[in-house]
Amino acid sequence: MALFKRNRGAEKAEMTFVDHLEELRWHLVRAAIAVVVGAILIFIFAREIVDVIILGPAHPDFITYDVLCKLGQKLHIGDALCMGNVSAKFQETAMTGQFMSTFTIAFVGGFVIAFPYVFWEFWRFVKPALSSKELKRTRGVIFWVSVLFFLGVAFGYYVLTPFMVNFYFSYSLSPLIEIRPTFTDYIENLIYTTVGIGILFQMPLLVFILSKIGILTPTLLRKYRRYAFVIILILAAIITPSTDPFSLTLVTIPLYLLYEISITVSARAVKDRIKREEEEWS
Repeated sequence: MALFKRNRGAEKAEMTFVDHLEELRWHLVRAAIAVVVGAILIFIFAREIVDVIILGPAHPDFITYDVLCKLGQKLHIGDALCMGNVSAKFQETAMTGQFMSTFTIAFVGGFVIAFPYVFWEFWRFVKPALSSKELKRTRGVIFWVSVLFFLGVAFGYYVLTPFMVNFYFSYSLSPLIEIRPTFTDYIENLIYTTVGIGILFQMPLLVFILSKIGILTPTLLRKYRRYAFVIILILAAIITPSTDPFSLTLVTIPLYLLYEISITVSARAVKDRIKREEEEWS
């Protein structure tokens, strides 16, 4: 099989396009199996996970509300950061709504659990195409990619989701309008603010790859730093519609730090690329 042919060290043979597709297929199959195994575990404990984790930010005693409220008191700004006083309730208008939501939670949760392995399979496919020097520079890539992903998921779950829940359940055009969103709608927004942010936290990795192939440069990123800050500030304002500056800062800082880290990563990638090109020409 082409899968084994590629991993025999010195005996590596030139692989055809079909061979690469065959190998990629097996990597995807193993990654999918890992996600399914994680989904089964989530499915078994679905009720507990929904009550404790999924609906956690909708409970008034969620840990974020307590931490922010105490932080606001220590900063002597009163109850400006105190939240969690909204009554969040959900409904389902479709007969199959809760049943289908269970599968959504299971597979998304399975993907989150299996993410390090999924990326490892992707890395195993890409790894043979790298030189020995490039492999040395990318040591620990699986660890750091996984850390960034889980940090993004945690940031989205413990910070963004509570703000989202409190804002939308507090916002009202008229007292005659009662907000009662569907559970499916809540799940979709939760996925965006957790898994979506986890993927967004991969920005340094994406910048590294684009810089490696010459599309991005640290000079370009520094040039548009002001515009990037404004865009990040607008995104943070949308995510945290609260009027207090602390909430806005709380979301802006991590996203902007990611941009600054990306500049450093880009500089290193460009430096390595130039050095490699000089070695090839010499």
